[in-house]
Amino acid sequence: MRAVLAWKDTVREQCVYDLAFKPDGSQLIVAAGLRVLVYDTADGNIIQPLKGHKDIVYCVAYAKDGKRFASGSADKSIIIWTSKLEGILKYTHNDSIQCVAYNPVTHQLASCSSGDFGLWSPEQKSVNKHKVSSKITCCGWTNDGQYLALGMMNGVVSIRNKNGEEKVKIERPGGSSSPIWSIAWNPSKDEHNDILAVADWGQKLSFYQLSGKQIGKDRTLTYDPCCVSYFSKGEYIVMGGSDKQASLYTKDGVRLGTIGEQNAWVWTCRVKPDSNFVVLGCQDGTIACYQLIFSTVHGLYKDRYAYRDSMTDVIVQHLITEQKVRIKCRELVKKIAIYRNRLAIQLPEKILIYELYSDDSSDMHYRIKEKIGRKFECNLLVVCSQHIILCQEKRLQCMSFTSVREKEWVMESLIRYIKVIGGPQGREGLLVGLKNGAILKIFVDNPFPITLLKLSTSVRCLDMSASRNKLAVVDEHNTLLVFDINSKELLFQEPNANSVAWNTQCEDMLCFSGNGYLNIKASNFPVHQQKMQGFMVGYNGSKIFCLHVYSMSAVEVPQSAPMYQYLERKMFKEAYQIACLGVTDSDWRDLATEALEGLDIDTAKKAFIRIRDLRYLELINSIEERKKRGENDNELFLADVYAYQGKFHEAAKLYKRTGHESRALSMYTDLRMFEYAKEFVGATDPKSTRILMTKQADWAKSSKEPRAAAEMYLSAGEHLKAIDIIGEHGWADMLIDIARKLDKAEREPLAKCAQYFEKLKHHGYASETYSKMGDLQALVRLHVETRHWEEAFSLVEKHPQFKNNVFVPYAQWLAENDRFEEAQKAFHKAGRQNEAVKVLEQLTHNAVVENRFNDAGYYYWMLSMQCLDIARESEDQREEMLKKFERFQHLAELYHVYRSIQRYTDEPFSSHMPETLFNICRFLLSNLTKNIPPGISKVNTLYALAKQSRKLGAYKLARYSYEKLQDLHIPSRFQESIELGSLTIRSKPFHDSEDLIDGMMCYRCSTNNPLLHNQGSSCINCRQPFIYSASSYEVLPLVQFYLEEGISDEEAVSLIDLEVPQTDEGDARWQDMDNGEPQALRMDGLDDSEEDPFTAKMSFEQGGSNFVPVKVSRPSLRSMSRRDVLIKRWPRPLKWEYFRSLLPDVSITMCPTCFKMFHSEDYELLVLQHNCCPYCRRPIDEPN
Repeated sequence: MRAVLAWKDTVREQCVYDLAFKPDGSQLIVAAGLRVLVYDTADGNIIQPLKGHKDIVYCVAYAKDGKRFASGSADKSIIIWTSKLEGILKYTHNDSIQCVAYNPVTHQLASCSSGDFGLWSPEQKSVNKHKVSSKITCCGWTNDGQYLALGMMNGVVSIRNKNGEEKVKIERPGGSSSPIWSIAWNPSKDEHNDILAVADWGQKLSFYQLSGKQIGKDRTLTYDPCCVSYFSKGEYIVMGGSDKQASLYTKDGVRLGTIGEQNAWVWTCRVKPDSNFVVLGCQDGTIACYQLIFSTVHGLYKDRYAYRDSMTDVIVQHLITEQKVRIKCRELVKKIAIYRNRLAIQLPEKILIYELYSDDSSDMHYRIKEKIGRKFECNLLVVCSQHIILCQEKRLQCMSFTSVREKEWVMESLIRYIKVIGGPQGREGLLVGLKNGAILKIFVDNPFPITLLKLSTSVRCLDMSASRNKLAVVDEHNTLLVFDINSKELLFQEPNANSVAWNTQCEDMLCFSGNGYLNIKASNFPVHQQKMQGFMVGYNGSKIFCLHVYSMSAVEVPQSAPMYQYLERKMFKEAYQIACLGVTDSDWRDLATEALEGLDIDTAKKAFIRIRDLRYLELINSIEERKKRGENDNELFLADVYAYQGKFHEAAKLYKRTGHESRALSMYTDLRMFEYAKEFVGATDPKSTRILMTKQADWAKSSKEPRAAAEMYLSAGEHLKAIDIIGEHGWADMLIDIARKLDKAEREPLAKCAQYFEKLKHHGYASETYSKMGDLQALVRLHVETRHWEEAFSLVEKHPQFKNNVFVPYAQWLAENDRFEEAQKAFHKAGRQNEAVKVLEQLTHNAVVENRFNDAGYYYWMLSMQCLDIARESEDQREEMLKKFERFQHLAELYHVYRSIQRYTDEPFSSHMPETLFNICRFLLSNLTKNIPPGISKVNTLYALAKQSRKLGAYKLARYSYEKLQDLHIPSRFQESIELGSLTIRSKPFHDSEDLIDGMMCYRCSTNNPLLHNQGSSCINCRQPFIYSASSYEVLPLVQFYLEEGISDEEAVSLIDLEVPQTDEGDARWQDMDNGEPQALRMDGLDDSEEDPFTAKMSFEQGGSNFVPVKVSRPSLRSMSRRDVLIKRWPRPLKWEYFRSLLPDVSITMCPTCFKMFHSEDYELLVLQHNCCPYCRRPIDEPN
């Protein structure tokens, strides 16, 4: 790393306290004396001095968006300036301003004085100020703008949030004896944590996380630091202070070197955004701008490349496998050398020697072998298997790994280039190039250098060929010179070279780079050029290693050009060697063909094997066999080669020349080239001409040109034969032309066309042909076979007689694709009720087995409706199906209800109210007869009932439940809970809550029923069945009534619809919905003082155990209001069911599909949640 002074300026008799760059790097703001100076960063000229402060300006800061900057002064004021250098706002503190910082995200300004700090943003009128216990010396925002760190004189770093509240407090060990003088947050986006660098006057640099946790140990400094600043990407730190210089450090605090020495304390230093320029401000008014130049430190050996990264790390890259390994040295890396399995790294005070763990060529694991704990000054460093070579100007020193100096060579001139060229361990050879043009070979174990050559100009780059016979040199005039080492003769030279390398796998090939081109030279042929950026540093097979700026890459270069140069000179063996380094398949084919034509059979064979060309390998094999038998007529062999290549006329000429005319003739006749054959025979040989004629005739008979034959058949009107030929050959375009031209009455040829279209998978053409014939059945079959269901359905709409042909296969296809619900509907549509029921039963069984009781309930409901459909259509199955309907309806309700209990017992949370669960459990237990449906657990039901009864005060019922549970097999997970419940329930009174018993009143006879009894879901007195809400399972105020003999459903509805004039004044507002939406009845304020005929019918005195239904006559029906009556309009053969509401102000809704009753608000909520009826899943927008 070097620092070059870019420009310098001095502000007379003023201390430069602070600097700030405009975010785009174009301007520098300087706090100098009473003024704020604005510099052009390119040349250091002052753009404008800004006046506005009445005392020394201590601090400046630029907003991240580049729109404004701020300055703070000892006059206790802050001035905000625009980027056009105009002051726009001024505000004050009670003490002199020490530091200012802009939030990088919100552009809020933090200004800090000796006793407090303020937060100001453009959108607010006032400045929020916060008192502090000590003088603030420095401040800085985190990258995300969430936190502000304050450094104080008492050795404390206080981290505040955007509102100024302290979140973290970091206390430095020295306290007030080591005041914090500068802090900076690492701006890197790659770091996982926010990292704060803290420099204090206890002469320490330390790093902290946002949480206040220290990272690593304190770094001891030899001076009082005044400023610490990061590079834009956070990779380096610049720091200056009482040592009158600025130093460069790594982000971990490792010192890398000096940037610029000054005559006074460095008070401030800043890095220009996104660049390597650093500006310093000093106590004596000096402002200096330095450019940092980071040199490349690297080493290469064959396919391993080692280079320095972040100044303190070494990365070793394997150029072939692209693997990389990082070695962290935690000190400045000065030199790197790599050789075979060795890696040497020079640090300021020592040299580390690493070795690979194994001999594997792709192994990348290095371990330390030796440490040489001495400081060395050297220009170049080289490592061998047992030595390191240090090169200092003219002197070469060879040292063992134990730091013993074994040999020393002193050259007559400066050493410009040195390279290890291999050799046995401990006796490696070095190639050395000097400034005076001498090229030497030095062996590590030999004190005497061997002079190879003496040039007239200085050496820039050297390399020796694989067999050590040739030497390539690049001199300082960029000329490449290639010498024969043994004879010292100059073989050739080339201009415009900056680096050179021999191919490690091929003696005669080298490449060199220069002027943005890569040049490849084979033997003494002309150079092949291609564009390439950077330096070429190695050449291995077909890979060229290229260094561009800092990155090394392996470029794959096809070796085609040199191969063709060898081919032109018929040097097949050499061309084959080049091809082995890496050429394309077409290059291999050219090599094989050229070698075969040149009758280099061996090379041709190898090349054809490469491209796996069996035809030519057979030819080569036959030539080799014939050679073994003693044939050696090369022209005959060549004629065979030409015939294989399709050069028939050349082959014929050669056959004629060698006296093998018969071969030429048989070649032409095999190829059906009768015209050429005739020309070849000429008029000389009538016998040969006759043979030709017969062969041509046979061929014409047997060849059967099918397209021509088909066209002849068509013109003769033999459509069927033509269609057969065309169909067998799959010429669909010809076939559709024929089909379109045929009349629709010609059914046989059309049918044949359609069959071929099906065979050829041209379904569109087949469909067109069947449509033309009017064969609808075949068209339906085609659509079904090709799974074109949409077309099939549209056909069925027009022709319902094909319903079975479409829906049955469609349903089977759906079932095969696991779409059972759709399959069931399709069977239903096809009228295959039994299959539909089967699918549903299977679905139901699966739902129960998988504990999907919601689905089980839904499927049972669907099953019941299908049974109803079958009962309606088939007289003889009606009775059986109605029984099934009743059973399935009952099961549907049980599973629907049990779903809530299963969720309550198996899941941690329940969405149901305790009252709902209590009602559900009682309803389920009332309806569970002896044979309990599969999947429903009585234990779960009783357990849930016991818990809810206890919650709601039904202690008697809870005791009953716990007692019942004792007779059942209880799962282990409930065991403890049930035993505890059974014991603790005994401490409760032996009766149920009155409110709960009131809720079980029969709306017909007003009898209060017990909470659980063995009469099922009906009143113990009048046996009237209870009507339950299908959501909360409360008893609804409904009583079912029946029509007297002779009253039909239609008449009953028309009688109920007759409104009886109301005589009371109470204004009754009604709302009735009976339009396919769920039926709902609502009423506000009706005072019915008259005696209701229905109530009279209801108060029939009960006695005995038989249920006496409420039967109503026509007058009673007429007296009823339509709004009080709910009708379940069951499809035939079921009868309609009528219900009268006894509490009209209780709003009840009935689903028009499944006829389940709900409290209206419950139903509306459930429909909003599920977008359908919770019981039968009828979508709300579906018409009834």
